[in-house]
This record gives sequence, C-alpha cells and structure tokens, in this order.
Amino acid sequence: MAMIIRKKMGRASSLLMILLTFGLAFGTYNLITMIIHNRSIKTWMNADSSGGVFFDPVVEMPEDVKKLKTTKARFHVVLTATDAPYSKWQCRIMYYWYKKAKDLPGSDMGGFTRVLHSGNPDNLMDEIPTMVVDPLPAGLDRGYIVLNRPWAFVQFLEKSKIDEEYILMAEPDHIFVNPLPNLSYGGFPAAFPFFYIKPEQNEKIVRKFYPEENGPLTNIDPIGNSPVIIKKDLLQKIAPTWMNVSLKMKDDPETDKAFGWVLEMYAYAIASALHGVQHILRNDFMLQPPWDLSTNKKFIIHYTYGCDYNMKGELTYGKIGEWRFDKRSYLRGPPPRNLSMPPPGVPESVVTLVKMVNEATANIPNWDTE
Repeated sequence: MAMIIRKKMGRASSLLMILLTFGLAFGTYNLITMIIHNRSIKTWMNADSSGGVFFDPVVEMPEDVKKLKTTKARFHVVLTATDAPYSKWQCRIMYYWYKKAKDLPGSDMGGFTRVLHSGNPDNLMDEIPTMVVDPLPAGLDRGYIVLNRPWAFVQFLEKSKIDEEYILMAEPDHIFVNPLPNLSYGGFPAAFPFFYIKPEQNEKIVRKFYPEENGPLTNIDPIGNSPVIIKKDLLQKIAPTWMNVSLKMKDDPETDKAFGWVLEMYAYAIASALHGVQHILRNDFMLQPPWDLSTNKKFIIHYTYGCDYNMKGELTYGKIGEWRFDKRSYLRGPPPRNLSMPPPGVPESVVTLVKMVNEATANIPNWDTE
C-alpha cells in the first residue's frame, strides 16, 4: 500500500463526510498511512504498486499533481556495509539477487556500489563493485556501528562518479524479490514507512533537533534512510545534515536511550524535514517476514526479524522454534548451503525467503569463505 498525503480539512459537511468515509473504506492500510502521515503537500496522493498515482475523489486535485507518475530514470544501488563476516555474507546474497533482477522487465536498476566503511579493502572487492571509505574516528560511534552509514554516504557522494541521477539506499539484508522500478517522482523521494518511527509520540526529544519554527512534527516522515530512492542532488544536501544530527543524537543521553537502535533512522527523517524534503510512502516497497505474509506485488524482502515456527507451522512469537531462520544465528560466518525448508503452513514470504537464500548460496562460488 502507499502513502496518503492530505490537506488538513476543516469541519466537513455531512455529505462530504459520507463521501470521505466511502473513499477510505477501500483500504485499511490507506487509513493507517493517513493517520501516520497526515500532512499537506497541496493534495492527497496514493501511489500503488503498478506505478500509477490515484487520487481521492472528494478533494479536487491541481492538474499538475494529477499528472504525477513514477520516475522512469534508472537509479544506482548503494549498499553500505562493514567487513564483518555477518555483513559480508548478506552482501553476497543481496548482490546475487540484484544481478538477477537488474535487467528484468519493470526494473529501473542501474549500477551497484557497496560502500565499505571499514576503511580497508576486503576479500569481496573482485566479487562486488566496492568503494572503500573511512569509518568515523575511533570511539565516535560508541559501539553503534550504524552511525557510520551517513558518514559513508557523505564520502560516497563526494568521491563517486555515477551516471544515474537517482540513488537507492539499501542494506545488506535486502533481497530483490521482484524487479524494482524507480518509485520516486522528481523532488519527491520514495520511502518505506516504519510503524515504529513516531515523531509525534516523541515530541520532547524530536524538538531538540527539529525546533518549532521549522514546522509541525507531521513534516517528519515515519521512515529511515533505507530503502529510499532519491535524487542524487537532494541526497547531497541531506547527507551532511543527517550525519550531524546522528552524532548530536548519539551525544545526547536522553535521545540515545529513547531511540536506541533506530536513532540513525530518526536522524535521516529529521534531516530530510529540515531540508523541506517529503517522501512518497510506499508500503509495497518492502516486506518483512514473518509479519508480512506474502511477496505479491512487493519489491524487497527485508529479513531483519527472526522467523521461528513449530512443526505445525505456527509462529512461536519470540521463542526459538523447532524450525527457524534468523540472520543473527550466523554472526561469525555464512549460513550453510541448502537450509531446511520451513514446515507446511508457514507463510509464503518465509518460504520464498529461504528458497532465495538457498538459490544464492548454491550459485555463489566459494560460499563458505568468510
């Protein structure tokens, strides 16, 4: 599903409310997205998985907005990573599926760069196109390795010479399950909305970095930096601010404690808002097993959560299951080839994930290399 951006509406007439209710009844996710992202860019806008943009029939749309379509320009895939074994095996799988999906119908993928922010070349330089950049000065990340990501993008944007006008910011635990088109539109980047990024529920903290004079908190999108498809020149403006906000957040004990592992995500969302950049929210951009059950009309599998089931195919909800796939089980080296398939009854998304991991590991040479 996708983002709805709407004007704040005054007291509506009874007829208008009836029409509005009818329009919203077409999708529960649309309603949820509206609640999360209730703000104005002149219109309501809802982008669907086929690349079209549909509009609510109640509100008259300006003609220039009615003509919005997704951008057809190619985007460069930029993957930030470390040289840890845990990161490397995920990058190898991700790059394998990038190559499989890149030239399929419907794909707008261009080139690919792994931005290695460990500071030194590793043993994947010949396998994956890679740019080596510097990590943050020792101790500055305070053990929060993700803090190197915005600094890595600042360096990439300064040093790289890529042909594409757009960039997809990606992560190692992404798998392209379907060909990915350019979901953005000009000055409106495309992003995936995360349910746990809630600026309005963290107003006291967020206002430290996004003062009231900058506008309402609804200007801050409920997103992280990845996945995002964005024009390169926009990212060049946002990236230094994103880095600085991240460092300031980490240096503030209250913020660090409140945001924890999503601190850098909040920093990107706030940095974007500080630059007046608003994102088209695309629920179809990504799925996250085991909570999302199907890969149908979705583009990226994000396997950040553990998938644990009993042999009846029932989710064990946080407890280690009789069958499981969890990337954190392989911190020190790659998973073995030919992982066991989940039991009957497990959702299609989990089955597809395991099949795609198995296909990649079966075809990547020297898979057991750390």
